[in-house]
Amino acid sequence: MNVFVGIVGVLVVVGAFIFGCMKSARNMILDEQLQKECISKEEWNQKHRGYGGNILGILMGIIIFAFAFSFVIIPTGYTGVKTSFGQVSANTLPNGFNLKLPFVQHIEKVNNKQQDVVFDKSKISSETSERNAVTFKGITVTYQINPEKSAWIYANVSDYKNNLIGESLVGSAIKTTSKELTPTDVTNRGILEPKVRDEMQSSLDGKYGKDVIMVSKVIVKEAAFDKEYDEKIAKKQQAQMDYEKQQIENKKNIEKAEADAKVKKTQAKAEADATKIAAEAESKANKKIVSSITEKLIESKLADARLKHGWVTVKGADTVVTKDK
Repeated sequence: MNVFVGIVGVLVVVGAFIFGCMKSARNMILDEQLQKECISKEEWNQKHRGYGGNILGILMGIIIFAFAFSFVIIPTGYTGVKTSFGQVSANTLPNGFNLKLPFVQHIEKVNNKQQDVVFDKSKISSETSERNAVTFKGITVTYQINPEKSAWIYANVSDYKNNLIGESLVGSAIKTTSKELTPTDVTNRGILEPKVRDEMQSSLDGKYGKDVIMVSKVIVKEAAFDKEYDEKIAKKQQAQMDYEKQQIENKKNIEKAEADAKVKKTQAKAEADATKIAAEAESKANKKIVSSITEKLIESKLADARLKHGWVTVKGADTVVTKDK
């Protein structure tokens, strides 16, 4: 907007100057005609024009041009840092319209929004707590400048837009963190990234002061080990898979053996129960037969024996049948 207003001021000055030149040329012609008595004094007075309007136009253009450099609009999410003859003011300017002295004061707009610094092409080599070589790639750091510290940052950090979050700072934080983690934790972004962020924040607090630069997030897209370590991990994973597979097979075999034993036990119990039932049934039948032998039955049988064999001598339960001769 300042540039647009400045251009308008320049155009007003140029326009007023051109019209003044044209008026001056016309007045010179009128003066020459008056000297040659081609026109009367009265006619000359009517056609002759002064330069007051042109001077006023030039002054207006200069004022507009100066006004273009007399204000600045600070957008939302920024603070303005004012410098006068190179001296940085400690008081920052708020969002919106702000006045300044043209050509004397300069206003730097400091971004206080969250900003991302991407290290796509950077490769940071380090090692784990077990001294395994690892390379980190695809790193992004999200940070923010405290609005209250904008003037201090502008006054004390050279090229602050590019130097606040540098590759050396990121590399140092990642190396320090990775050396404290196991290979498994290094590849776990949920563990690695918060620790790198905390390490980076600690370094920034020590360098610039607490809460001057605030790191909100760190992203590490890739943590790659060397080929030898990858092969070792692959073998370890395969061995683990084989072990788990064998455990599953063993469990199935144990379950099958237990099931078979249970079936056999059930069958043996069923057979024993059947034998017991048969024995009890036979015992009941025998008892029934014994209980059916009465005195009358015995006498009846003795009578039958006498008829068939002759005399019979009965002594208790031992019966001796003798035939008379």
